[in-house]
Amino acid sequence: MNNKVKLLTLASLTLAVSFLTVGTVVAHAKLTNQSKLFINGIGQVRVGMSVSQAAKAAGTKLIGDSANNSCYYVKPENEPKNLFFMVTKGRISRVDVRQNTQITTLKGAKIGDTEAQIKSLYSGQIKVTPHKYVQGGHYLTFIPQDHVNQNYRVVFETDGKRVTQFRSGKLPEVEFVEGCS
Repeated sequence: MNNKVKLLTLASLTLAVSFLTVGTVVAHAKLTNQSKLFINGIGQVRVGMSVSQAAKAAGTKLIGDSANNSCYYVKPENEPKNLFFMVTKGRISRVDVRQNTQITTLKGAKIGDTEAQIKSLYSGQIKVTPHKYVQGGHYLTFIPQDHVNQNYRVVFETDGKRVTQFRSGKLPEVEFVEGCS
């Protein structure tokens, strides 16, 4: 073997091992306050998972309401606090972030951000509607432009000035104003 082939073989082998190592680390990443919320999940937890799959992906036990076929919530046993998973038909359908200013979206949006910051982060993709219960408040709904994610949303609730809570998930559950009520 000449030196170029040896070097190329070594580089390919190193790259393959690196991918395996990174994949293993990512697959076992525990859900934390640094986990990022995205349109169809948070951290390793995805909309569509069963509660047991989500618990395994989160690296923590999920506790909460009694399981039923219509709608209920579970949350991580310990950390992160104020993170909730809506379960409908036995599957995770939505992720709610309440009173947790550390968890952010992939773009960095979080509780406490101004409406202008959200509109700027998601330029041209935010639909603004009046809040059902908060006088002067709004729902700022991120609507993805790509066809693959057309059935998902991120909804930021505001008091008219700042984000008070936010959620992501699939339609129609992500737009349920009253959660499971």
